Amino acid sequence: MAATPAPPQAPPKPTWDPRRPQAAPFPWLRPTIRIRLTLLYGGMFLIAGILLLSIIYLLAAQALKTGNQPLFKITGGSDIIKVTSDNCPAINNASNLTLSQFDAAVSACIDHQRQVALDNLLSRSLLALLGLAVIAFAFGYAMAGRVLSPLGRITRTARAVAGSDLSRRIELDGPDDELKELADTFDDMLERLQRAFTAQQRFVGNASHELRTPLAINRTLLEVHLSDPNAPMELQQLGKTLLATNERSEQLVEGLLLLARSDNQIVERKPVDLSEVAGQAIDQVNGEAEAKGVEIRGKRASAVVQGNGVLLERIALNLLQNAVRYNVPQDGWVEVTTQVEHGQAVLVVSNTGPVVPAYEVDNLFEPFRRLRTERTGSDKGVGLGLSIVRSVARAHGGHIVARPREGGGLVMRVALPV
Repeated sequence: MAATPAPPQAPPKPTWDPRRPQAAPFPWLRPTIRIRLTLLYGGMFLIAGILLLSIIYLLAAQALKTGNQPLFKITGGSDIIKVTSDNCPAINNASNLTLSQFDAAVSACIDHQRQVALDNLLSRSLLALLGLAVIAFAFGYAMAGRVLSPLGRITRTARAVAGSDLSRRIELDGPDDELKELADTFDDMLERLQRAFTAQQRFVGNASHELRTPLAINRTLLEVHLSDPNAPMELQQLGKTLLATNERSEQLVEGLLLLARSDNQIVERKPVDLSEVAGQAIDQVNGEAEAKGVEIRGKRASAVVQGNGVLLERIALNLLQNAVRYNVPQDGWVEVTTQVEHGQAVLVVSNTGPVVPAYEVDNLFEPFRRLRTERTGSDKGVGLGLSIVRSVARAHGGHIVARPREGGGLVMRVALPV
């Protein structure tokens, strides 16, 4: 009987992973920031020391030359000797001085001349040191700016990303040091964030589009059955209930789609006047406001911003709809104002209504959150209005602030850059 062959062995695992960057053979030769700064500032100190030493040497040589000048001159013939001095006037009367007085005058002149030379050396050395200090500070400032310029580039990119522009990248070039490693890591993080954000928006958008078709079919079928005059009353009542539920689902889908779109930064911007946007929103809400007995008032000054007119109109419309729907039963009002304050276009919507606790205001901007109602227990909306307003405002580089109004109701303030 033949022996059973042994099963083939698994190939050995590779010891080298091509995905991991290989370490440099001499890591201490890598041009890191620490080594570059050490060489830079060490070289600057060395050059400054050489310059200062050279200047002091030249000044000291000049001082020695000044200090070695002869104190007096001896003139005259073989019988009469005359001593004259330009620096020591006391020696000019040497004929009237004794030997000890002459020696004392010469010593005094030597000390005076040495002191003058030292004073000149000190003053010139201080001036040279001051000049070198100014040059060193200017050169150090320029070199520090050059070394730290990549940090400024990283900061500017981070600010652009904070403004919802995930497409920005640093793409830092230069030596393979810590700053380039930081920039490359930041770029990789932005790439992953952009992919995740795009995938999320694509999922919400596709889901919303896919849900539109069956909802439209359901609405058509319900409208056809309700148009039958011979349909029983119970069937008509059920059809109306289902039609209202279907309409609510359509609003939810539209809200999700708009929320997914508004989270992106606005690429195509055009001049839009907030006063016109608010006027169009008021025209759409007027019928509902009159039915509820709510008065819409307020002064609207021109406030032009750069943005998307449709999305900005959605801001005003959602705020007005909430202000009208969540109002008092009688003698209610909504005040809409637009103006420019401190370089920002401001839209303010105030309304009467129930008292809102301050700790519940922030929760109103979360999706599907309403004031003291169940998530699906209200017929006033789908709970996405303020979430859409906040997303659209952020996409335009602005923000929205809400605060309770004294006596009840809310004050919504949207600020957008001009």
